[in-house]
Parts: sequence; C-alpha cells; structure tokens
Amino acid sequence: MKTKVLIPLVISIITKLSFSQGIEKDTIKLEEVVVTGTRVEVSRKNVPMTVTTISKDEINQSEESALLPVISARVPGVFVTERGVTGFGVATGSAGGITIRGIGGSPNTQVLVLIDGHPQFMGIFGHPLPDAYVASDAEKIEIIRGPASILYGSNAMGGVINIITRKQKEDGLNAIAKLMYGSFNTQKYMANGGFKKNKFNIFTSVNHDRTDGHRDSSDFKITNGYLKAGYKLNSNFSLVADVNLSKFEAFDPGPESGNVGEQIDILRGKAAISLLTNFEFTEGAITYYHNFGEHNISDGFHSNDHFNGIMFYQGLRLLKNNVFTLGVDYKNFGGMAENVKAMDGEGIIFGDETITETGIYAFSQQTLFNNLVLNAGLRNEINSKYGNELVPQAGFVWHPFSLTTLKGSVSKGFRSPSIRELYLWAPANEELEAERMINYEIGIIQDLLKNKLRIELTSFISEGDNLIKVIMTENGPKNMNTGNFLHKGLEFMCQYRPIDNLYFNTNYSYLHMKEPMIASPEQQFFIEGNYRIKRLSFNMHIQHIHSLYTRLKNVQNSIPAEKQSYTLLNVKIVYKASELFNVFISGKNLTNQHYEINNDYPMPGITFFGGINFHLNKIN
Repeated sequence: MKTKVLIPLVISIITKLSFSQGIEKDTIKLEEVVVTGTRVEVSRKNVPMTVTTISKDEINQSEESALLPVISARVPGVFVTERGVTGFGVATGSAGGITIRGIGGSPNTQVLVLIDGHPQFMGIFGHPLPDAYVASDAEKIEIIRGPASILYGSNAMGGVINIITRKQKEDGLNAIAKLMYGSFNTQKYMANGGFKKNKFNIFTSVNHDRTDGHRDSSDFKITNGYLKAGYKLNSNFSLVADVNLSKFEAFDPGPESGNVGEQIDILRGKAAISLLTNFEFTEGAITYYHNFGEHNISDGFHSNDHFNGIMFYQGLRLLKNNVFTLGVDYKNFGGMAENVKAMDGEGIIFGDETITETGIYAFSQQTLFNNLVLNAGLRNEINSKYGNELVPQAGFVWHPFSLTTLKGSVSKGFRSPSIRELYLWAPANEELEAERMINYEIGIIQDLLKNKLRIELTSFISEGDNLIKVIMTENGPKNMNTGNFLHKGLEFMCQYRPIDNLYFNTNYSYLHMKEPMIASPEQQFFIEGNYRIKRLSFNMHIQHIHSLYTRLKNVQNSIPAEKQSYTLLNVKIVYKASELFNVFISGKNLTNQHYEINNDYPMPGITFFGGINFHLNKIN
C-alpha cells in the first residue's frame, strides 16, 4: 500500500519541479551508454530495466582489489556477503554470496556474473567464483536489478552483474601500478598497462593480494593475470581476444564457536575471441569463450569443470526509430567431482556430467512520438535435461519532459538446475525443472538543478515459484521443485554535485519478504561524500544495514534465527604528490562495530591501509 501511494506522489512533485525550472534542451548532459540491458549500445534512459553503472573512477576510488564489495555498497538492493579483510573462499564457511532484491540462491546460482557479456560460473555447481573478479581489469560495471533471462538465459533470474573490461583507447602507452599495505599484514600489489598504435591495441594487468586475516587460520593469497588485445580489420570489422588466469589459496577459520575449517587451492581461467561488426544499419558480434577451473579442498574433495560457449547477436536498424536484436547462445558446461581420500585412499567419483543449453531470442525497441520507447521480446531456452523454457519480457520508457524519465517492465526470470542438484550427493534429483519468477517494476529518473542533481526511484514486486529445496522423503533428503517467494520493495538513488570539486552519492533500499532469506537485509542505506581541494581529496562513506538474517530458524533442531544490524564508517585521504604518483591512507569500520555477515564469522574491527599509486601516460 505504501508503494502505491508513494510512486504517484513523487511523480507529481517532480513534474512540478520540471515545469518550474524551465530548463532548455541544450542543458541536458551527455547521457551514459549501456549495453547490458539490450546487447547493443543505447542510452541508459531508454532501457526499461533498472540498470546501474559503476565507473572506472568509482572503482579506483574504492581502492578495493576485488570488485564485489564495490557493488555491494553503491548499488541499492544488492548485497554481497564477506567474512574478512579480503578473500571470499568456497565451500562451507565461504562468503561472496550475491543477492539482488533478496534473490540469490544458496549457493549463489540466481544472479549471473558476466565478463564482457560472457557467463561466468563453475560448471558443476553453477555459481560464480567472486575471488576471480578483480578491480584492475574493469572499465566499468553494469548491474541489472531484476530478471535479464531474455538476453542471458539461465542464472540471470534475479539480475546480472556485467564486468566490462578495459582496453587502451588512445594512441601511445599508459601504465599504472599500486602498492598497498594494511592491518593484519594485508598486502596488495597491482600493475597494468596498455598500448595502442594505429589499428592495434593491447591491455594487460597482474595482481597479487595476501593477508594473514583478522582471525587465526584465515590466511588468503591470490595471483591474477589478464591480457586483452584488439585489432581493427577495417571500418566494419574488429577482432578482440582476451585471456585470464587466477590462482588462489584460502583458509577457512571456521565458525567462532566451532573448529577450524578447510584449506582450498583453486585455479580458474577464461579465454574468449570475438569478431565485432559495425555497419550503418547493424552492429553485433560472434564470440567463442571457454572457462575452466580446478578446485582442491584439504578434506579430499577435488573437481574439474569446464564451460564452453558460442554467442551471436546482431542489432538491426532497418526501420525508422527501431532497433531489432536477434541472438543465439550455445552453452556446454559440466565437469567431474570426486573425493581422493575416500574409501581408504582409493577415492570415489561423485559424478562426471555435462549439460548443454541453446537459447534463441529476439528483442525489439521502438521509439514513438520522439518520447515513448516500447520494448518487447521472447526467448526460447532448450536444455538437454528438462526441455524448453519460454521467457517473455515487455517494457516502456516515457520522457514526458526533457529531464524526466518514467519506465516500467514485466519480465520473467529462470534458473536451470545445476549439475550438483541433479546428480551429486544424497539430495540429487534428475527430474528437477527450472526455477521461475515474474518481476513487475516501475521507476522514475529525474535530473534537477541544471543537471547537478539526479534522483532515481524504483518500486518492484517479484514472485517466484518452482524453487529447488531439500525435502525429507521416505528415502531421505531429496531436491524438489517446491519453494516460492514474494518480494516487494523500494529503491532510491541520488547523485549531487553542487560544485566541481564536491560530490555526494547516496542510495537506500527497502525489501519486504514473505519469508526471510539469508544475505537479504530489510533495509540498506549508503551515503558517500568526496571533496577535493588542490592536491588533497577526502572521501567518507557510511553504510547502514538493518535486519540482515545470517541464520534462519530451524524448527526441527530448535535453532533460533540470527539477525544483524550495523553501521560502518569508512574514510580515505589521497594526496597527489605529482603527475606521476599519489599516496593514500584509508580507515574502515572506524566506529569499531562488532558484527557478522556470515553466521558465527565475526568481521574485523578498525582496520587501516596505506599505499601509493603510480601513473605513466605517454601519448604518441
């Protein structure tokens, strides 16, 4: 009821403000372009889905080496679990779970992570591996809050996080390096550089992070390397290829009231090659990509997985004010899981399986009367295990005034069962079908005060069914399509730049769930201020989390639910010593809050970090 009253009220107020300003058309700022909501480049204001972008400057400003913590704070409705100063881990006691509007899954299979539009998840278990996503490789991040299954298929049920990687854009050489040291012997080293000459460009980066952790037996270390190269064949065709390799070790300190957990040793890699097309009336790409991984856990578990895919899409502008996108996706994923210590050292194989999915989709965007954009599309996903899944979507964008955007959409999301759920261990069930949901949302974007202030407000209702849950049967536990959910919420964002060297960014989200879920806070609030004076810049942000369930009630075992609320204060100061380098110091959790995100895994108190950034720009 509150949502139904609030949305019309806000629209009424903003309409009056728009008329009263009398802002002329030439004062509109250049609108940012996104690709995640449509596959082809369009203005973010013309995408009916709720898309948030995080720029390279915001990523760099955070001084995070991992990308997910940057997203968790700056995007309303998104939450990422953590368990320490760095490193997420896998298996029992791991963090890095992602929820969008309370939808994420356990493990995290309902939110899809992409790199340049390519799906990234472990072939056997179906979830992303957050330690492999590093900040130095990212040009920007685009996040869809709500289903994006029409374009990206399975696992995009709750939303999409698309990491768009960097490339060298200007002729010449560009290089950056970072050295960072902080609490708990945390060390971070990074170097990246790019070179471009004529039609050829190349970018590469290397990272190494390590920490002793804030608890005994919580050590973590990772080395990550990335290389991307491109060549412009002519004015219509370009080739792009990239390769990434991550190697890391993590120690699970275990719950505070229990025993030390396991040690993990993981290798992850990816490679892709794309042919990009760009003509007057059409643009698109055909891409082949390959992901792989090997995972060893000290209890004897070992797995290898693979993910091969071919992605083709083409955006056609054959009719006036129309973009028609046609695409085909082919995915083949699977792997082998075993325990090498079982059966008195003889070992046992849990499963060695592969699944294929083929998706065909069409999506049309039509502009009418210069201010109304209509979108509609349909996808058919063909899964080798359970058959077909039809995915429709429709939406609109209306610009009643030059600086006002109203948008709404109805979209379906789905998630195919993972190989783990189908074949591995006691709950496995080969008869499982896809999880499904429908999302309804309406939103408004308004620019005010001569583009110095932007506000966004979104309201949504998400209904899900056919969720896979473990049910006790006569023959023991079994995975069944039996769960459902109903989520309603509000999301608010505000960006304000009163003067060139002062910037504020804030967001708030409210989530009402019929039944509570892990890693899905009822309310989130974030406010950030950044002020620059001469060579100094100051950044402070506050994040408040209210009613976060870290454990759900278990009636059978009489275990009560656990719920957390906490407020974090972080500060960073940067001094630009010269054009070649700057130095920085930052403090996190400066109020020394005692809190948990993973149940019985206390987070660190006050932590400090300092470092130096080097910049080299040599433009020919």
